[in-house]
Amino acid sequence: MAAKQSLNITLPQDVADMVETKVASGQYQDASAVIDDSLRYLAERDVAVERWLIEDVTPTYDKMKSDPERGLTADEVRRRLDAKVAALLRETSEP
Repeated sequence: MAAKQSLNITLPQDVADMVETKVASGQYQDASAVIDDSLRYLAERDVAVERWLIEDVTPTYDKMKSDPERGLTADEVRRRLDAKVAALLRETSEP
């Protein structure tokens, strides 16, 4: 079993209410379990963001830096997104 340390923390009321709701639902045994699970999730998210930055963002940045002509203006990005949204709306509204 991992070593444990007791901490005294102060949470904003809305966060404390969320912790209490999770415990009251029976999903967690106590507030410590809620906080523990939350911090584990945060650590997993941090690892995923780091992996995304290394595997996707950095290579894309490097490609853009080596060939700036590949880039799009903000107006072009907006136009493409608007067209994509319009197409999706057409798809969902068709019988």
